[in-house]
Amino acid sequence: IKSRLKFLIDVGLDYLSLARNSGTLSGGESQRIRLATQIGSALMGVLYILDEPSIGLHQRDNDRLINTLKNLRDVGNTVIVVEHDEDTIKEADFVVDIGPRAGEHGGEIVAAGTLDDIKECKGSITGQYLT
Repeated sequence: IKSRLKFLIDVGLDYLSLARNSGTLSGGESQRIRLATQIGSALMGVLYILDEPSIGLHQRDNDRLINTLKNLRDVGNTVIVVEHDEDTIKEADFVVDIGPRAGEHGGEIVAAGTLDDIKECKGSITGQYLT
């Protein structure tokens, strides 16, 4: 049981009680529970696509989540994360900045590459934010 609970701790869910009704979980919490389940399966060669998994996390838990995502990558998985969190972006191997704005005013690739590539791109609002 301890090893299974460790996976929940690693994705920042150590505050949840076992009595919590699943219908009360946020989208991010549900996504991180599914991620913890996958980590426990020790699968390799899997493509993970996560949409803003850090929403609502304390910085300490966000750091744990980032390390967990890096561990997933390191054992042979591909991890794609849609994220606005600065720390998560800074830890990415490759960043795709989509914009220039939201909705119908966006949807174009503004910049793509390493963190340094994004920072150097004059048209990237994300790059400006990260410098």
